[in-house]
Amino acid sequence: MTEETTPVFDIEIQAPDISPYKQGNTGVDYISTFDSGVDGPHVMISAVVHGNELCGAIAVDHLFKQNVRPLKGKLTLAFMNIAAFESFNPNDPTKSRFVDEDFNRVWTAETLDGPRDSVELRRARVVRPIVEQVDYLFDIHSMLTSKDPLMMAGPLSKGRDYARKIALPKYVISDAGHNNGTRMRDYGDFINPESSKNALLIECGTHWEKSAADLAIKSVYQLLGEFGMISDDLASRFGPTAADKEEQVFVEVSGPYTVQTDDFKYVVPYFGMEVVEKAGTVYGHDGETPVATPYDHCVMVMPSFDIKKGQSSVRYGRIVT
Repeated sequence: MTEETTPVFDIEIQAPDISPYKQGNTGVDYISTFDSGVDGPHVMISAVVHGNELCGAIAVDHLFKQNVRPLKGKLTLAFMNIAAFESFNPNDPTKSRFVDEDFNRVWTAETLDGPRDSVELRRARVVRPIVEQVDYLFDIHSMLTSKDPLMMAGPLSKGRDYARKIALPKYVISDAGHNNGTRMRDYGDFINPESSKNALLIECGTHWEKSAADLAIKSVYQLLGEFGMISDDLASRFGPTAADKEEQVFVEVSGPYTVQTDDFKYVVPYFGMEVVEKAGTVYGHDGETPVATPYDHCVMVMPSFDIKKGQSSVRYGRIVT
């Protein structure tokens, strides 16, 4: 994405008022846990890890307004990066992704136990004990330019199995995350193949489009329905229809391209999930250095724009069965 192709943003949705949920019942602001008293999994639905990604807040607000309570197990509803979310300005919508640093790049014990300080680290340290309690995390996000929603299932087979259970959206990405930090979905036992704990990150489509909010709502009811935590009636009223559930396509990411300069430009615009047929196709320039696809039938996963040195421009993927 070049300056000439930077998107014009159409804000179709509004940030919900989440202030009624501040007190919660866990001792941590904006996090509530509801215990059915019946054996079952502990599921966390997480929103606004990035403050300008409104669809997750809309979905969690919907669950609260419908007074959703689990029929079995425990359900935790969490708003994460509150400081960033409260700074959202629809007239400048890209600026509130985070305050000091990306909340979704700090999730290692070394970082959380380390000496660094930031708004995001302080919040992550507070919510960490609750994250560590849950069996299943469902973390709701959206994207700046991608046309296609994505389920980020992580590198393990258990993540792909979890994605099959949710059955939407169409594209499921199996990846190891980013070079510049660890996501919450890859924290601790979520990424341990010997643990039954599991996590998914859903990218519901383009920021601020109504379709992203619609998918976020459908996906949380699908999730809770699949775990038997809500009634069939509730799942059918607000969850996906049969038409929403396309045959899933699984894409395995081999790795990102990490930018080496502050002057990266694409040859042509990429919006995500394009398949570049030939290895060695130059798709961008990192300063004066051409950057090419590493193999045939390369899927361009989550391309970024306004990319700085050390960040990922795009992740390379292969379609797998």
